[in-house]
Amino acid sequence: MILNNLVMMGHAEPVCIQIAQGRVERLTEGIKADEADPLQLHFNHALVFPGLINSHDHLDFNLFPAFGDRIYENYTEWGKYIHDNYSDEIAAVLTIPIVLREQWGMLKNLICGVTTVVNHGESLTIKDRPISVHEQYYCLHSVQFEKKWKLKLNHPLNIKYPVVIHIGEGTNEAAKEEINQLIQWNLLHKTLIGVHAVAMSAKQAEKFKAIVWCPQSNYFLLNKTAPVDELKKYTKILFGTDSTLTGNWDIWDHIRLARETKLLTDLELYETLHLNPSAIWGLPNREIAAGNNADIVIARIKDDKDVMNAFFSVEPKDILLVMHQGNIRMFDSSLHPQLISEDLSGFSKININGANKYIQGDVPGLMKNIKRYYPRADFPIYTH
Repeated sequence: MILNNLVMMGHAEPVCIQIAQGRVERLTEGIKADEADPLQLHFNHALVFPGLINSHDHLDFNLFPAFGDRIYENYTEWGKYIHDNYSDEIAAVLTIPIVLREQWGMLKNLICGVTTVVNHGESLTIKDRPISVHEQYYCLHSVQFEKKWKLKLNHPLNIKYPVVIHIGEGTNEAAKEEINQLIQWNLLHKTLIGVHAVAMSAKQAEKFKAIVWCPQSNYFLLNKTAPVDELKKYTKILFGTDSTLTGNWDIWDHIRLARETKLLTDLELYETLHLNPSAIWGLPNREIAAGNNADIVIARIKDDKDVMNAFFSVEPKDILLVMHQGNIRMFDSSLHPQLISEDLSGFSKININGANKYIQGDVPGLMKNIKRYYPRADFPIYTH
């Protein structure tokens, strides 16, 4: 397969990308890669970039509405509040079988151009995955909510994997002190990756290999976010959405909020979605280059003046193609005439904010099954 005539960051001329056996075989600038390839897709005024890496999500928690009606001092206060005030709503969502909730969580990410997600929680029960779900780490929830966290942190059999934990998610002294506790009790000096880190200081950041920044979730709960402009000097910054309990389903909404904070430069923010997480999680899709996995997203360009502005302007409705490991997982209806010879029987037609897409899998069936258990489920897409 060849993807022709694409705008790519770092290239003055349009590029063509040749895909074979799930990987990028060749990338050429200004000319077509191979006229003999049987399947070629031609684009006009379209931006190509690596599939996004969402470094923090709870895939089975993305059918919840956002819970909370005020600002909290920390996650424990918020957790108690929602269980005291939204217990019926929580119970209603949890009647949906976990396999259906996991499927929707992956689909939500795919629609936005995420091709790899780091799921914080138990290993997924579902094996048929349209995107990559990274699970090669040791998961602890938090210092306050993980029972026997000190013993689990220092378990000698889990030494080879990094420990990922919610930490410093608050604005009070308790949120800062729990970071010190974690550092103090990391007796085996395991690799730590912290999520949220709103209360984290630069000195504390030195003890972490990376921090996952989730600004929209932070502002929703705490009206404050991690000082990543300082933390970036001492650790790597990754980007995450958390679930719809505390944020919009659309990662691009989170990304634009992050940009508005100006805590990172545009390039630094861009790298939290590709380069940095690839290095931290050990993933092969940090850039579009020969030999790398073909995790690729192509989107319409709405900003003619600047490629970086074009990237940050993307919305799900603008996405023309999502490719995961060389397989087309979603494409815009405008590409249908070029794919008419392909077997599209496994795709469903959906509509996102007025834009028609074809997406792999039985999406109408999934939504129908979810509504059997939870009729109030509110989806951001329509099916045909």
